[in-house]
Amino acid sequence: MTEGLMAAKDKELEAISSIIDLLKPLDEIARSRVFEYVLKRLEMETVRAAPAAHSTESSAGTQNVTASVMKPDIRTLTAEKQPRSANEMVALVAYYLSEIAPESESSETINTDLIRKYFKMARFPMPRAPEYTLPNAAGAGYLEKASRGEYRLNPVGYNLIVHGLPRSGKPVPVAASRKIRRTRR
Repeated sequence: MTEGLMAAKDKELEAISSIIDLLKPLDEIARSRVFEYVLKRLEMETVRAAPAAHSTESSAGTQNVTASVMKPDIRTLTAEKQPRSANEMVALVAYYLSEIAPESESSETINTDLIRKYFKMARFPMPRAPEYTLPNAAGAGYLEKASRGEYRLNPVGYNLIVHGLPRSGKPVPVAASRKIRRTRR
């Protein structure tokens, strides 16, 4: 093995060791979020080692194997993010379709038919009137209207899904939050 190749392998092993040390104290969900963010930041869809056809055997006799990071499906994402309301779930569906879904399902906008489909797939309780869920989620600030019956995720909805969910602790009742604001004045 040449010195350049050995130095590259040493750097790879050092990077692997550092990553493992940093991720070890995190739970599985936190690790997934870290990988998801890093892959997006590096503009990568998957992580791959050398292709199998061109892989070389190391001194231990093991071959490099192609590994990919699986994108979660809507049910897994719902379980991870734990939306508490139909409005949060609508934002989650919009996020899933615009950011995570396979190319064949991907969509920048959502409509009532997609809400019905993805609520069922996620096993999330269907709202009594699904046709009102999109305007309600837009009213809550998570979506913006794209065209008649079509909505898209806005930055508030994106930040809710990426940074706000799952929520920790118990929700603060509306009356209690108003009381807190008044006492601060």
